[in-house]
Amino acid sequence: MPNPKRKNSKARRDKRRGANSKVFAINLSVCPQCNKPRLPHRVCPHCGYYNGKPIIVVEAKEEKK
Repeated sequence: MPNPKRKNSKARRDKRRGANSKVFAINLSVCPQCNKPRLPHRVCPHCGYYNGKPIIVVEAKEEKK
């Protein structure tokens, strides 16, 4: 089996590993019921609707004064 000629430094190793760990912004879509941002293909946490149908009952949150 082939062996490395020289030891790879930690920086060189981590550069190779870090190339695949990209950070992406979260994709948000607009809820057609309440027009607030939500994750796509999930129930809206603000109004509880998904695909035009009420799925969960969401109670109104108290606003801070």
